[in-house]
Amino acid sequence: MTDPTFDRHSAMRELAETIHSCRRCPRLVAWREEVARKKRAAYRDWDYWGKPLSGFGDYDARLLIVGLAPAAHGGNRTGRVFTGDSSGDFLYVAMYRYGFANQPTAIHRDDGLALRDAYIAAVARCAPPDNKPLPEEMLNCRPYLLRELELLTNLQGIVLLGQIAFNNVLNIYREQGFTIPRLDFGHNRLYELGQGLPWLLASYHPSRQNTQTGRLTMEMFDQVWARARALLDTAVAV
Repeated sequence: MTDPTFDRHSAMRELAETIHSCRRCPRLVAWREEVARKKRAAYRDWDYWGKPLSGFGDYDARLLIVGLAPAAHGGNRTGRVFTGDSSGDFLYVAMYRYGFANQPTAIHRDDGLALRDAYIAAVARCAPPDNKPLPEEMLNCRPYLLRELELLTNLQGIVLLGQIAFNNVLNIYREQGFTIPRLDFGHNRLYELGQGLPWLLASYHPSRQNTQTGRLTMEMFDQVWARARALLDTAVAV
């Protein structure tokens, strides 16, 4: 039975404060702060965030989106996940088109972007060198994603952006004692986990490496978001 005195929004805000002050991974702390100090020439007038990133979105969301990590000159600069980089440009256009965002652009954390029935998090909360967090660094961040999963009490589905996010979420549920079979990652693959768990919908990550090579096209990405929307709308109808 839910504790009537529990305030989920306050708990989310407290979690965000904990994440923002995290210094568990010396390599990532040094890198994110060095990037924030040196900056990129195009952003020399920016005051870089230079800290870990909490999740962002609707605390009452039925849909969770999980990515890999902040970009050095994207989220690490702007202070919000998938904001200020090409991955975010690709992501929010699609989310806007399917009703999960109020606008198709994400420039900085005070730009008016609001998510609708969706919440975005990441496996690693600090920008990693070469966009590659180490396994132990992702393990250090895992309690944050686990806590978000616990606090998103209306959750019905998860869109997983990339194989690393896919594997990490599966491992979280396995570590919680759920029996999860071996599942193969593939674009636009849907998995029903049962046991009261949310469904999982896998997608290639909207990284520049994928979008500029044609591995992930907007048409392919739209298939994922159309499917997520249909699944949530069907649940409401039932």
